Amino acid sequence: MLYTTEQANKFIEENQDKMIETYRPKYHLTPPVGWMNDPNGFVYFKGEYHLFYQHYPYQSVWGPMHWGHAKSKDLIHWEHLPVALAPEENYEIDGCFSGSAIEKDGKLYLMYTGHYERNGERRETQCLAYSEDGIHFKKYEKNPVIDESHIEGVADIADFRDPKVFEHDNKYYCVVASKTSDERGRILLFQSSDLINWEYVSILLEGEEQEGIMWECPDLFQLDGKDVLIMSPIAMLPEKYAFHNRSSTIAFIGQVDWQKGEFHVENSHEIDSGLDFYAPQTCEDDEGQRIMVAWMQMWDRNMPTNDLKHGWVGSMTLPRKLNVSENRLIQTPILSVEESFVSISNFKNITLNENSDSFYQILPCASSIKLHVEEFNKANVTIKIGSEEEYVEIILNNSDKLMTIDRSQSGYDIVGAESKPLRSRSYELLKDTYVIEIFVDVSTLEVFLDDATTFSLNFYQKQPKLRLEMTSSSDVMIDCLDIKELDESC
Repeated sequence: MLYTTEQANKFIEENQDKMIETYRPKYHLTPPVGWMNDPNGFVYFKGEYHLFYQHYPYQSVWGPMHWGHAKSKDLIHWEHLPVALAPEENYEIDGCFSGSAIEKDGKLYLMYTGHYERNGERRETQCLAYSEDGIHFKKYEKNPVIDESHIEGVADIADFRDPKVFEHDNKYYCVVASKTSDERGRILLFQSSDLINWEYVSILLEGEEQEGIMWECPDLFQLDGKDVLIMSPIAMLPEKYAFHNRSSTIAFIGQVDWQKGEFHVENSHEIDSGLDFYAPQTCEDDEGQRIMVAWMQMWDRNMPTNDLKHGWVGSMTLPRKLNVSENRLIQTPILSVEESFVSISNFKNITLNENSDSFYQILPCASSIKLHVEEFNKANVTIKIGSEEEYVEIILNNSDKLMTIDRSQSGYDIVGAESKPLRSRSYELLKDTYVIEIFVDVSTLEVFLDDATTFSLNFYQKQPKLRLEMTSSSDVMIDCLDIKELDESC
């Protein structure tokens, strides 16, 4: 089958009203039809945020990758735009794989991986497309701009993808994912003066055996006096409570030696402690904020909206503002998220204990919950989101010093490639008082635990109904609880 953007856009127009919307989130970006995975080309361009994504419009499963496209002024309300790229040329005939975007001389440039896989040959090369208006793109006539000639003796062209392009000291750079011959992750650094002519610089960073067989979707940026390299390792080995998903994400914090093209790591840690978070990408906006978004699904797991033939699969996480503190990546909801919700219930000084009735409150399908849990000694606090029968459970177990999020009772089961079915994840608690912020959006749930971590996951109730229920094994004070709903008038 030959693919074109015109064909894709026509298909979307003719089929978008046929989708089953039962589990469609209200304020998370989803595809109008078909399949969505990695965020691509996340950029602030001419006063708006543009977010592209890996897209196969024709079915709700992965296929020859296109680039879907949406834009937003506030990262909450999205406008779908025409498909930006389709695999039309021979060098990309099996997919326009992941990449990034940058503005140059008033034009928007997309840098992406052209994927070719025919007759036992597999090639991944880096390509360019450009646009005057940020909507309609033309591919550079001499693509690819980075190919085998740039990496001879360094990397295999069969696994060489996901360029993230940026500017530093009046030069353009890009980081590209690859791997070693013995299957360890490796990130390569390239530079250019014009985005067209590229030269290989160095191996920026190389992984250890336990750090995964391939590093995907790298992103390198400076933040709060540090250099930050984020990426998505495949098959990274679990480390206590971290990296239990088959495909993980990791942040390396440190300093780049730009003379040698080497990244000196000072600290590394998992980016998100949940079950559905992959391929994060960042952009810097006009206020200098570094904002991150990720694909809110996970590879090699069943996806209920496909299983149920709803016609679409995939969503993006809530965009998150990033900072670095004490060599850790800190994630907080962006201000426009806070401004898009209105308070509907506010409670003070809620006492929970083993003798009290549980606290519960009906939730709108698109809502946020913010609570301040005071010192809870040896108590186990349980928060349930859902109905009495189908729910996601958030457990603060102070006796074991763990916070656990569990979707085993949430409805349709989701299992994947892990050696044992993975339905819950835990994070080690380091103190006794926490501010917890929970965002619920029909079938997505994200938890922000102070400046410690985030948990992202999907859940699909067979009988959708949402309420908040809280119980505790002994005395606990909920200092304040604020429940908000999405302001549909925004």
